[in-house]
Amino acid sequence: MNEIDDPVAEPDEATLEAARWLLTAEAVRTRAKAVTDRIEAGQSEHFTLDRAAFGPIADMVADLTRERFPDLAVPFHSRWRHFEVGGIDRFASLAAARAWPTADEAARAMGDLAIVSVLLDAGAGAKWRYEEAATGEVIGRSEGLALASFAMFAAGAFSAVPTDPLRADAAGLDGLTEDEFAQGFQISEDNPLSGADGRRELLAELATATRMSPDIFAVEDDPRPGGIIDYLAGEAVDGELPAPKILEAVLEGLGPIWPSREELAGIPLGDTWRYPPLEDGTIGSDLVPFHKLSSWLSYSLIEPLTVRGISVTDLDGLTGLAEYRNGGLFVDGGVLKLRDPADATRAFPVSHPLVIEWRAATVTLLDALAPMVRERLGVTEETLPLASILEGGTWLAGRKLAQGLRADASPPIAIESDGTVF
Repeated sequence: MNEIDDPVAEPDEATLEAARWLLTAEAVRTRAKAVTDRIEAGQSEHFTLDRAAFGPIADMVADLTRERFPDLAVPFHSRWRHFEVGGIDRFASLAAARAWPTADEAARAMGDLAIVSVLLDAGAGAKWRYEEAATGEVIGRSEGLALASFAMFAAGAFSAVPTDPLRADAAGLDGLTEDEFAQGFQISEDNPLSGADGRRELLAELATATRMSPDIFAVEDDPRPGGIIDYLAGEAVDGELPAPKILEAVLEGLGPIWPSREELAGIPLGDTWRYPPLEDGTIGSDLVPFHKLSSWLSYSLIEPLTVRGISVTDLDGLTGLAEYRNGGLFVDGGVLKLRDPADATRAFPVSHPLVIEWRAATVTLLDALAPMVRERLGVTEETLPLASILEGGTWLAGRKLAQGLRADASPPIAIESDGTVF
């Protein structure tokens, strides 16, 4: 065992610095590019990369964006869009009925809902569906998970304060039983939810994390996920907060909730994976971070912060999301090609080099696609940031390609997920 791995040894500053850097958007982008460069250089055992196929993908994303948002006023890709599925602004109705007395309280509750819902947003599986009581709509995947978690929030399932049901707090998350979770997500033998146990355990870990970091989650109230909004508001300068700071706070505060995977200097690294081809002898050089759910969550906290009166800047400092819809766009669209077509018939663990390469290329290729889409639409980075291109968008384009190629609209590569990554 070397000094870095020895839990007794005091980590030196270089190791601590390497660990902290891996918990940044810059690290996600940098390491993703290094992996993608290997693919493009022909050094990958799993993929080749064909940039000539980029044009049709950019056309598709631009056309979808213009069709969905003719004025090109595209909202951010965040959990809030899923609460509006079917053209119904569910949270607006809930907020009107609750009428929080201050913007701070409303923003805190929005933070509660966003964090809990995003953490429950890993892939549901092709079979699971949710039937919304109010509309009778039956829907699966991310939108179904959003509606299920929203309904539970609206019913007070995550609150331990009877007089304030529209919140999530440590005590309420702790008290959620297996039966209540199964009922809320309508889980049955005929309606199985992938990684259900992992999701419920994640909520229990979330409760623990909010208690462990009162400086982040209990600035103005008892420990609760949305307390991070108060913390981030305090980090703003002249009412402005760079978006990458949101991700850093999320990773610092929620780091303890993720299953034990990689650690460096005693710091849990969350959605970070070993990729030996990048090893160059420096500390942590073979570690590739993605922080997909944390990045998705960071995008989803922008709107609560805006309600709080904070202007979020440097939106493109956050990365695209390393998940199967954006990733599927590039595989189904022919930019990323499997060397062995039989890999499309196998399922891979998240730690497999093929999955790491797929996710890394997704981040890098989204960065490359963004200016092409803007050029086609005649807009600038300021008016159409990456968060809006995802919404406009790449995510839906990935789904549409999947629907056209496979009856169940499954991703082009199957992932063995425990409900805490995708």
